[in-house]
Amino acid sequence: MKISFPHMGYSYIAFKWLVENSGHECIVPPEPSKRTLDLGVRYAPEFACIPFKILLGTYLEVAEMGAEVILTSGGMGPCRAGYYWVMHKYLLEEIKKDLKIVAFEPPLCNLRDFIQKLHFVRAGGGISVKEFTRVLKITWEKIKAIDDIEMLSHRIRPYEVKRGDTTRSLWQALDMLDQANSIAEIEDARNEGLKILQNVNMDKERKPLKIGIIGEIYVVLEPAANHYIQIMLGEMGVETDRSIYLSAYTRNNTIVNLEEDIHQIARPYLNEAPIGGHGVNSIGETVLYARHGFDGVVQLAPFACIPEIVAKSIIPSISRDLDIPVLTLFIDEQTGKAGVQTRLEAFVDLLQKKRDTRIGAERLVV
Repeated sequence: MKISFPHMGYSYIAFKWLVENSGHECIVPPEPSKRTLDLGVRYAPEFACIPFKILLGTYLEVAEMGAEVILTSGGMGPCRAGYYWVMHKYLLEEIKKDLKIVAFEPPLCNLRDFIQKLHFVRAGGGISVKEFTRVLKITWEKIKAIDDIEMLSHRIRPYEVKRGDTTRSLWQALDMLDQANSIAEIEDARNEGLKILQNVNMDKERKPLKIGIIGEIYVVLEPAANHYIQIMLGEMGVETDRSIYLSAYTRNNTIVNLEEDIHQIARPYLNEAPIGGHGVNSIGETVLYARHGFDGVVQLAPFACIPEIVAKSIIPSISRDLDIPVLTLFIDEQTGKAGVQTRLEAFVDLLQKKRDTRIGAERLVV
């Protein structure tokens, strides 16, 4: 079978390895572009959110490239994202695209269904259970290594002396992970990639602002959807920390849920039924970033995303109580890079003035 999947950050490196080593031909989805979004906008309902439109555009692009099957995720709870794949299936049928969509629901919700779909992938490629288990383990190690490399890049970028060095080192490190074919090779590539990033020429005298990134999973994880906001902020001299990485998200939805603490932290501000998506996370993580001394938070949300709209209405209370500024960026097909950059520059200026005022006051007290 010719199999593809959604493009979400750098995870395509791991999923490409999974598909190819499960006995299939992989159609690697292209990074979302203006054409991807235009295709999605053309066929999606007008008020569908931007992740829905980008995913639909991606499916149409990989269909042109010969894909026969799409592997994607479902979901549970009140968020509409769990039903995306159903609507995508109907829309693709309507425009006569012969694509089979296989959606993996969270195994903690329906383990039997999850196993059956894994069997579909394994049996379609004609490999043994033992070999498929090995492939899954290596894929998981790749996902974790990708996240480790990306996390370090965001910590180093605000210190780089020559703009772009960190990003070029990141591509080099990811390329080495792409070539790794065993757990030992992945570990070697991970260590070498971390070393390459640590060797970037840095000015360690700098004291960068620290900004937390929260919001809906797709626009947080896919740089093309958020206009590479972490790289943009890093090159402004800001250290960023992202609340969502694929390894932690996968662990919480397939192995054991470690997010109960987030729900407890959010409870003073949202003592109601779950609001779906990552709305509760956005509230709890804003509290955590304030507790850990971050200078500010940026919330990324698709336009018309109900969980993030609910979170946005509550976040001002957290901002006042814990004295942490929060900038919300709603993203749709009209959002441009220049507009995002202008708002970020103004936000960073505000945070820098706030820090300078605080430091000045502390010196007067001393």
